[in-house]
Amino acid sequence: MRGGRWRKTGSALVRVILVWAVSTLTMLALAGILPDFRLESADGDSITRIALTAAWGAGAFGLLSALVWPVLVRALLLVPALVLGLLVFFLNGSLLLIALNLIPAGRGEAAPETAVVVAAVMSAVASATSTALAVRDDGAYRRRLYRLADRRRRRQRRQGAPGADETAPGMVFIQLDGVGHDVLRRAADGGVMPTVAEWLERSHRITPWRTDWSSQTGASQLGILHGSNFDVPAFRWYEKDTGEVVVCNRPTSAAELQRRAVARTGDGGLLTLDGASRGNLFSGGADQLALVLSVSARRGRANRSRAGYFAYFSDPANAVRTALSFTAEVGREIGQSVRARLRGDGPRVSRGGLYPMIRAFATVVERDVVVAAVIGDMLAGRAAVYADLVAYDEVAHHSGPRGRDTDQVLARLDRSLALIARVAEHAPREYRIVLLSDHGQSPGETFLGRYGLTLKDLVRAGCGLPVSRRAGRTHSGAEARAAVRAALHRPVEEEGEEAHPGPGPDPVVLASGNLGLISFPNLPGRASRERIERAHPALLATLANHPGIGFLLVDGVVLGPGGAAARLDVPGEAEAALAGFGPGAARAVRRTDSFPHAADIMVNSAYDPDTGTVHAFEEQIGSHGGLGGEQGHAFLMWPTELSEPRPEPEHGAEGGVDSGAERGPGSGPGPGLVGAEAVHAVLRRWLREADGPQVPVGPRPGVRVGAGPVEDSRPEGAMDGILPSTGDLQRDETR
Repeated sequence: MRGGRWRKTGSALVRVILVWAVSTLTMLALAGILPDFRLESADGDSITRIALTAAWGAGAFGLLSALVWPVLVRALLLVPALVLGLLVFFLNGSLLLIALNLIPAGRGEAAPETAVVVAAVMSAVASATSTALAVRDDGAYRRRLYRLADRRRRRQRRQGAPGADETAPGMVFIQLDGVGHDVLRRAADGGVMPTVAEWLERSHRITPWRTDWSSQTGASQLGILHGSNFDVPAFRWYEKDTGEVVVCNRPTSAAELQRRAVARTGDGGLLTLDGASRGNLFSGGADQLALVLSVSARRGRANRSRAGYFAYFSDPANAVRTALSFTAEVGREIGQSVRARLRGDGPRVSRGGLYPMIRAFATVVERDVVVAAVIGDMLAGRAAVYADLVAYDEVAHHSGPRGRDTDQVLARLDRSLALIARVAEHAPREYRIVLLSDHGQSPGETFLGRYGLTLKDLVRAGCGLPVSRRAGRTHSGAEARAAVRAALHRPVEEEGEEAHPGPGPDPVVLASGNLGLISFPNLPGRASRERIERAHPALLATLANHPGIGFLLVDGVVLGPGGAAARLDVPGEAEAALAGFGPGAARAVRRTDSFPHAADIMVNSAYDPDTGTVHAFEEQIGSHGGLGGEQGHAFLMWPTELSEPRPEPEHGAEGGVDSGAERGPGSGPGPGLVGAEAVHAVLRRWLREADGPQVPVGPRPGVRVGAGPVEDSRPEGAMDGILPSTGDLQRDETR
């Protein structure tokens, strides 16, 4: 026993000496390359003296980084994420200047800007060397992971936190945002995602599931995490009773939608007990949060960034690596955009302005922080983790769902999955990894690009209102933009008239991918077809007969070209009218028609079944939000130890089964799922099978998923700590 302990100590000492030696050589090389960095006195020194000076400086810098750096990062946790990412370089450079001042006889000197470069390079080299040595010594690597896990477990036990019992398997749910079922299968079969391909061959199965009419992250993730997406008709919509526009990726709206879902179902969410929510729009009831939009608008100690943010930036090499990857991704996007323009690729949307940096944030910064947080959760032995990786979705909006650009993103996501799987092998408990998506994406030229006007222009023309001669653009509402704003502590996306349309005859026209919503503030309640035709006689015919529009929903009636009308309450009529949009389209439209906040006119763009294309009302050539094509075909991929993802009986015959969905090889024999609420029920059942966390608060009597609004009869404050809008908020670990 004692001999083994001495061997471990000796091995650790050798690694420290090797890292110190490599850092010394790096400092010597930089001193020879950079003109404003020297390691000798003004009169000159021997090579031996210079080497000793470099060794002293490297040792002092390494010691300061180990002791002082974590304290500095923890002191700056209230700084916005992107700002702290930049501060890392200056703080690191400051530590190097301090280390140089500690060298005897003043032999170390560097200009401040040079110190930033030297510190960044040395941190990266030292981290790479240490990692390489640890990986080569598998025992040391495993011991380090166990040591971190043991430390966290002891802290959990002292605090009486849930999850101290780690005998049951944990669950990790990884959401690949926007990756459709067919896209994932093609990437796995084509070698783009070898990790996913290996899982499908050896340990996992996959099945498609069909989204609701609102095929977007807000509706899908709310249903998956909280069990209800009732009254979420789109990504953004106008509510006449409050006069406000609700937007799923606005923090205040996300918090309100989460509050409504919890009040409706009567439970806190999928992750209520010992759960972690990473990179999501909603918390799922978790008490460990990082990059969760529904809590990012709140400030103060209850919303301080803690373990996830701290764990990532406490190592300055992480910031260096992420910054270099961020810069490379910006350059990659600019190069891809220029090549697409030179080749004359079409369809195409604008990819200039701040978009390259927004893409880099989604594909690099958010990915790195979320993956690091998931790894920390597994090492801490948490029972359930749900994380969203938005990289593919952001790139596909601007580059299209398929192609070299998105394949590169999928390949990098696959490497992140491989890393998570490797860490799971060293976690203190067994983990079952489930992959899923919230929707797919459908390609196609934008409505503006194809027809030269926006949906708002068409509506105003149909109402006899003036239309601007210069066609405006409807900006993309992708999730990554809101994440960037939240990271800068500027979370509100819309201001003024866009958030609070004024009363009057002008219609409010909003876009959610290829789904459009038209509301008339001066017509109280949900306007009937007769009232709309009295107020605007030409509008409905103008919209229904436009070649870029597939159908309208107006007060329980589906309108199509040539005066076609199908009532939702007449069996078979809607099914026949919407057959071209795939199985289940009528069910999805009928459900949305029951929502209290459905728009006066719901507009779905045209869909070509032969090409799978739609026309987004936003500036997106890969879009989702309505019916038509792959946007409605998400996937669910699960370990074979878990049961088949059969719909729960509570979802009824109409709302949870897809008996006609096609499934690829390895997808499992069970029927497909319909709706995010059905996916939530499956995930909850899997948590029960693993004897993991159970949502502790059951539905109240008389409350069921899919019912109308209910009054919350619980005493005030009964859900404190679960709702982001009540009580002391769960801590947000990265904002």
